[in-house]
Amino acid sequence: HRVDRRQRQMCIRDRDITADVANELVEVPSLLNAAYEGLRLPYQDQSRFWAAQEHTGDACLGPTRGPDWDDNGIWRSLHNHTWSPTHSFLSSTFSELLQVVFNTTNILQFEPTPQEEAEARFLRAFVMLSVVDGWGQVPFREAGANLLDNAKVLGPTEVVDFVISECNAIMGNLPDGPTHRANKDAAKVLMMKALLNKGAYENRGTPTFASGDMTTVMGLADDIINSGKYSVSANYFDNFAPNNDQISTENIFTGLNEGGASSGNVRSRWFCTLHYNQNPSGWNGFSTLSNFYDSFEADDMRRSSDYTGMTDVSGIKAGFLVGQQFDETGAALEDRGGNPLAFTPQVAIQESGGDLEVTGIRVIKYPIDYVSGDNADNDYVFYRYSDVWLMKAEAAMRNGDSGTALDMVNTLRTARGATTLGSIDADAMLAERGRELYWEGHRRTDLIRFGKFLDAWQEKPASGPERLLFPIPATSLASNPNLVQNPGY
Repeated sequence: HRVDRRQRQMCIRDRDITADVANELVEVPSLLNAAYEGLRLPYQDQSRFWAAQEHTGDACLGPTRGPDWDDNGIWRSLHNHTWSPTHSFLSSTFSELLQVVFNTTNILQFEPTPQEEAEARFLRAFVMLSVVDGWGQVPFREAGANLLDNAKVLGPTEVVDFVISECNAIMGNLPDGPTHRANKDAAKVLMMKALLNKGAYENRGTPTFASGDMTTVMGLADDIINSGKYSVSANYFDNFAPNNDQISTENIFTGLNEGGASSGNVRSRWFCTLHYNQNPSGWNGFSTLSNFYDSFEADDMRRSSDYTGMTDVSGIKAGFLVGQQFDETGAALEDRGGNPLAFTPQVAIQESGGDLEVTGIRVIKYPIDYVSGDNADNDYVFYRYSDVWLMKAEAAMRNGDSGTALDMVNTLRTARGATTLGSIDADAMLAERGRELYWEGHRRTDLIRFGKFLDAWQEKPASGPERLLFPIPATSLASNPNLVQNPGY
C-alpha cells in the first residue's frame, strides 16, 4: 500500500523503510547514472585496472626516477611481476570493480524500466568480465539477496556463461546508442571478448579456442561490420581526442567525460608521461619500451603524428615522443638541469644519474584537452571498431582461415599507413594488436591469450604461472569465506 508523506517521513526517520516506500523514494535514473560514473575510478585512473593491464605488459613501464615514482616499489612490482596480496592498487581495483557489480545489482530491485534494467545488467556483466580476467573469480549476489549472507563466488566458466546469457537476454531492450551508454553493439563486443578469452580463463597457461566459439565471434563481428555504422577513422588519434564523441567513426562504447564539468581521470594519460617542462607540466613518469616502439614502421600514423589543437599549441605530437622535444614555435626544450629535453629509447626500471629525467619514450594516446582544465572532455574508450576488426581476424586465424585473417590485418595496416604483411601467425597477430591498441587497457589480456605473459622482456624476467592471476585481497578473503586465494599467493 502507498503511505502518505507524514508516514513516509517517519519511516525515513526511523530507518524502517518498506519496499514500497523505497520504490517511491529511489530514483532509478540517478542510480544508473551513478553506476556509469562508478566506472571512472577503476578504469580511468592510472593506478587501477589500466595499470593492472598495461604496467604488467611489454608496452609500458613506470620507472623509478631517482627519488620520484618510488612509491615503495609499487610500480616496479607490476612490471616485473613481483606483486603481493597486499599490493594496494590491485586490492583497490578489485574492491572498486565489485562495488559497481553491487550497485548495478541493487538497481534491479527498484522497478527499473526495461531499458534501465538492460543498461544496469550490461554494466554488471561488463565489470564482471574484468574481474574474472584479473582475479579468476567473482563474488555475486542476485538482486534482493540477503546481504547478511556471504556472496556466492562464480568461476571462469560460470562468469563467461553468465555474460553471454545476460547479453542475449537484454539485447532487445538496449538502445542503439549513444556510445557513452550501454548499447546493442557494446553488448556484442562484450560477448566477443568473453568467447575469445573463454579458453584462456578456463585454462590459464594453455589457452584453448573452441571452433564454435570462434565462429560466434566472427558472426558477432559481422553484425557490427555490416551495420555500416562504423569505419576506420582517417585520423587514428581522433578516436581519443577531446571531441571524440563527435569525430570518431570507430568508438562503440565509451565513458562519458564532460569537459570543464565532470570527468574521470582521463587526463592522467598525458600527465603521467609528460616532462615537467612541457605544456602541460607533467609528472615525468611512464614510458614505453624500445622493443615495442621498434615494432612500428616509420610511416605508421599510430607511431607519431602532428595533431591539430595539440601540436600547434604545445609542440607535442600524438603517439610516441622520442628525441629532442620542441614547443609550438619550434624552440628546443630543456630539462630542469638545462640539458636538452631529448627522450631516449633506453630506460631502466630504476633510473639514476644525470639523465633520469629524459630516459624512456613517452606516450600520448589521448590528445591533450587544453580547454577544460582537470575535467578533460576526452571520452574514455572501452570498445572501438578496429578491435572488433582484429578480433574477427584472430578468430578466423584460430579456425584455420589465415587468408581472411591476413586480408583483414592488411586492410587495417594500410589504413594506418603501414605496409602489408606477407603472412600471418599468432605472433604477428599479437604484435598487430599491440600496435593498434597500445595503452588502451588490453595488453595483459592479449599476452595471456597468446601465451606470452610469462615471458621475459625488457626490464622483466620470466614469471611463474601464479602471475596469470592477481591475488585476492586479504580483506576480501576475511569478509567472504567463499573466496579462495589464488595459487601461489
